[in-house]
Amino acid sequence: MEPPAPFPLYEASFALACLLLALSLRPWHMLRGSGQALLTPLLASLAVLPWLWALPRLHQMPMQLPWSGACLVLLMLGWPLAVPTLVLVALAALWLTGAGWQEGLDMLVWQGLLPATFAVLIGAAIRRMLGTHLFVYVIGRCFLGTVLSLFLGSLWAYAQGRRLAGVEGSLSLVGHWLTAWGDGFVTGMLCAVFVAFRPQWLATWSDRFIAPAR
Repeated sequence: MEPPAPFPLYEASFALACLLLALSLRPWHMLRGSGQALLTPLLASLAVLPWLWALPRLHQMPMQLPWSGACLVLLMLGWPLAVPTLVLVALAALWLTGAGWQEGLDMLVWQGLLPATFAVLIGAAIRRMLGTHLFVYVIGRCFLGTVLSLFLGSLWAYAQGRRLAGVEGSLSLVGHWLTAWGDGFVTGMLCAVFVAFRPQWLATWSDRFIAPAR
């Protein structure tokens, strides 16, 4: 995205508030005991996601569409553990691209923390309104919830004057809408596989969540 000037203090404030709140919840406790299974998705996120965030800045394309993956990280690790993970992802992507701190903060907030926070709120609303059925979790929270979370974050970014590099006007929103669906498909597909074969990799899922049949 093309960052506006001057340096937006609210971005740094939002990122700092999220990090302090997450650390106050002591997310490292989630990695104890049976929670050690979360080390696998955590390390996978740190290994793969920085490259996906850095990719639009490592090649020259007429339309560079950023990939988020933040909602998948949120679903795997839970919000308290996802926040510091996304901070490390942003720092790694910053190192890979050699970009400035402003661009790194943009990646952290608009591709990471904001969609993940929206995903928490939307997930809580879906669970309250529709219950805890398997298909509600996979289709509602993992797939459609991811699409909605990412696009809401894009709308907010658009309202703040941010546009995709090389894209003018409302076409920027079209690009974000398309990438939100791509992100949603991948997130929904992976979460469906994890629910079936590796439920311990999803901190937001438990077999106990399945509502009994009537």
